[in-house]
Amino acid sequence: MAKGNQFVKEIADIEQDFPQWYTDVILKTQLVDYGPVKGTMVIRPYGYAIWENIQSELNKRFKKAGAKNAYFPLLIPESYLKKEAEHVEGFAPEVAVVTHAGGAKLQEPLIIRPTSETIICDMYAKWMESYRDLPIIINQWANVMRWEKTTRPFLRTSEFLWQEGHTVHASHEEAEEKTQEMLNVYKDFAENCLAIPVLTGRKTDKEKFAGAVATYGMEAMMLDGKSLQAGTSHYLGQNFAKSFNMKFLDKDGALKYGYSTSWGVSTRLIGALIMAHGDQRGLVIPPVVAPIQVVIIPVCMHKEGVLEKAQELCNMFEDAGLRVELDKRDATPGWKFNEWEMKGVPVRIEVGPRDIENGKMMVMRRDTLVKQEYALGDVDGIKELLDVVQKEMLTKSRERRDAKIKWASNLEEILEAVETKNFVKAPWCGDRACEDAIKEFSQASARIISEDCADNKNCAVCGKKAQKIVVFARAY
Repeated sequence: MAKGNQFVKEIADIEQDFPQWYTDVILKTQLVDYGPVKGTMVIRPYGYAIWENIQSELNKRFKKAGAKNAYFPLLIPESYLKKEAEHVEGFAPEVAVVTHAGGAKLQEPLIIRPTSETIICDMYAKWMESYRDLPIIINQWANVMRWEKTTRPFLRTSEFLWQEGHTVHASHEEAEEKTQEMLNVYKDFAENCLAIPVLTGRKTDKEKFAGAVATYGMEAMMLDGKSLQAGTSHYLGQNFAKSFNMKFLDKDGALKYGYSTSWGVSTRLIGALIMAHGDQRGLVIPPVVAPIQVVIIPVCMHKEGVLEKAQELCNMFEDAGLRVELDKRDATPGWKFNEWEMKGVPVRIEVGPRDIENGKMMVMRRDTLVKQEYALGDVDGIKELLDVVQKEMLTKSRERRDAKIKWASNLEEILEAVETKNFVKAPWCGDRACEDAIKEFSQASARIISEDCADNKNCAVCGKKAQKIVVFARAY
């Protein structure tokens, strides 16, 4: 490790041991801690503040898309899960079951929700009578449980927080349109709030959600070249409608089954944020979702007027609507600089006696570590800087990702691309056997089906005429 990075020697080298770097960062920046039950996590205030900002930004977009928030029960009768055969088969290995309560065995075991399609569809069946009741567009913010064998905080835990939207419509066209609309909502959020460029598209049948007609995914490239599925939107067709008798009286007087969708993102987005932007010093958080956008460090705060001026600046920035922290702790400025750099605060302001005398303040961007002077109390300048940081973080991430998307025409080229930490686009005939062969050969799975044209291309595995171009990558 370079001499200049000795102050973060307690964080593993990001280039040499990325998984350990991730673990070190999330613990040392107090985003999260391990829960007492295997596979669970405690989201600490700094981490939860990111989640609150994610919720706030997504809620704006969901409500604009017509969604209303509600809440559904945590416990689901086991019989509900069994009503949709493909759904129960997909989730059976992950479900946690409650068999006893109040000192007695339950007549019917209860499932701790791994997802809520079944119980929500059961309620929708009660609420919808005619076409006038449709569409129903409801979102819930909740916790779910999936008993994972291998866990890592934020990325894959037995219990996690998420939102799940569930809709029902009168027609296939309307439901399919909502599926695509919500995928685009996620993409807009990922790019303009998290500063993470994403690839979106349909999943292969092997990778689709259990019980869906079609699943559309949002894939983000992490710094180690792996893909993280950051969100999904599912077109469920009439599968759940028929299982839960979701019927409505249409305009023509006939009883018909509704068409449904579901879509969700989770606290996994915090993991994406860490692994898409971090560096050897720790976190780098985009301003839109940063718990603290500006930190003010008084230098020589024991000297007359320094702390008072720093507090005045803090109040000015708060009044302007910024999330700001004044660090008045009894510690050296250098120690504080390192602490806030590790926590990824987008902008740091230093103010000391000489700065006050000259009517200046020293400002540092966390993303580039570049310092420059601003006029003391230049609120508009700092707000503009935060906007610049947000946009340039996205640009940098997109340029890095685009440089690491390679084309391959055979298995050897696929392996070479993924071994060198890239996404790879390869032609595919549509046969499940060829998809499985790529996974077995390279440990890369089909992330999404690309919109690239497959004309005049042959499958990278069997050599037959290609039907699709698929993005393959090793994934979390």
